[in-house]
Amino acid sequence: MKKILLILLSGLCHFASAQENLKKDFEKIYTEVFTNSEAYERLKYSTETLGHRLTGSENGRKAEEYVHDLLASYGFKVRYQPFSAQGWARESLDLRIDGAPVHAVSLAHSPTAADVEAPLIDVGNGLEEDYQRLADQVKGKIALVYLHILPNSREGIKNLHRSEKTALATKYGAKGIVFINSVKNNVLLTGTASITGKLIDIPAICIGLEDGMQWKERLKNGAMDAQIQLRNTAAEATARNIVVTLEGTDLAKEKIVVGGHLDSWDLATGAIDNGIGSFAVIDMARTFKKLKLKPRRSIDFVLFMGEEQGLLGAKAYVENAMRAGEIDQIKYMLNFDMVNAPKGFATTREEMLPVLNAIGATYMEVDSVFKNENAAGAGLHSDHQPFMLQGIPTGTGRGGALPNNAGLYYHSSNDVFALVDKVGLEQTVRVGAAYLWGLANAAEIPAKKMTDIELVKFLEAKGLKEPLVISGEWRFGR
Repeated sequence: MKKILLILLSGLCHFASAQENLKKDFEKIYTEVFTNSEAYERLKYSTETLGHRLTGSENGRKAEEYVHDLLASYGFKVRYQPFSAQGWARESLDLRIDGAPVHAVSLAHSPTAADVEAPLIDVGNGLEEDYQRLADQVKGKIALVYLHILPNSREGIKNLHRSEKTALATKYGAKGIVFINSVKNNVLLTGTASITGKLIDIPAICIGLEDGMQWKERLKNGAMDAQIQLRNTAAEATARNIVVTLEGTDLAKEKIVVGGHLDSWDLATGAIDNGIGSFAVIDMARTFKKLKLKPRRSIDFVLFMGEEQGLLGAKAYVENAMRAGEIDQIKYMLNFDMVNAPKGFATTREEMLPVLNAIGATYMEVDSVFKNENAAGAGLHSDHQPFMLQGIPTGTGRGGALPNNAGLYYHSSNDVFALVDKVGLEQTVRVGAAYLWGLANAAEIPAKKMTDIELVKFLEAKGLKEPLVISGEWRFGR
């Protein structure tokens, strides 16, 4: 009995010592970011001097080089990870409904040329059930679809991504699709309507809320035609992820990946989507280098390109890891996409909550803004997805609101630096760095890489099978 008690006491002392060391590291991180963070100024320079960061464009190339050189200036050995992408850019668009011109914007990857005239048909939310209700009535028509979920829709209805809604419109024979944005004052939204990052077969465009609801109402009173004339350019291009590695110590063969997408759309400068995420990741790397932190597990800091075109950079990273036989080394992936001032940690795997609660409890002793409000849940359509679909646990920050109602303006001409909040951005750096450091030094990562059988059950339980089937990314048979 005495021997057992001594072992227990020794274990408790070791745990207490480890927690105290973790707290000291968190204090160093907090102070460094509070005192010397460069995230806000670097993002300001990028948006105001370089402009947008569209994948495959000259601006995208400049952004890649700027971040490469910036990380090198911090003392990292930086490497590019090139991949192929279809560079798409808008040229012209003319939309007329019932002969009247309507302000609109093209969605990538609409065809390089289209001249379509056809009856307009209201397809509601543009979900499978809407098309099934209309049966073959959609064929040969231009679908009018609400981008999100219409008010007063049935309870529990789950939205699909615009690319998945476009795939459904194509499946049911539509000649084009017109999305109605849900943001007041006729704000227009762009983004990809392609599930592959390649050109789609039909034109996909977006109109404003007030315009769209007006036409939706008028359709109740009788048929009307829509005409879409557009021109775009598309050509194969090379884009590049930017990667730096911080080698681990005793668990160097295990790896934590932390990333955010650097690319943006071209209507504005992508300050929120995803400037605040990508430049937070850059500043986390700067902080670790400045403090000369030596994690037990190796860390890859990754700035992904091509996220907006279909998670192309993240897919390239995962494919490279699989070809190199290194995919099993990745124990966790942290993704920062439009995260601001988080108050807790989010994870796709419930098994992670005990260790995240413990990390957060220690960090909360250092940072009074952090509330250790942690939760588990899973979704799609950001750079964590290719990792999750290989069974790897992923996470991010949670609980903080975007500044200045910025969530309304992503992918729009309003996504500019004036929306960014310096305090919130630096809090993202602090919390992200704490999450990363805690995982990189944890005794164990409780959530293990799933087998395909386990992954199928997980994805089905999270309601993710349907969108993955529609997008062609369900690789598990029926």
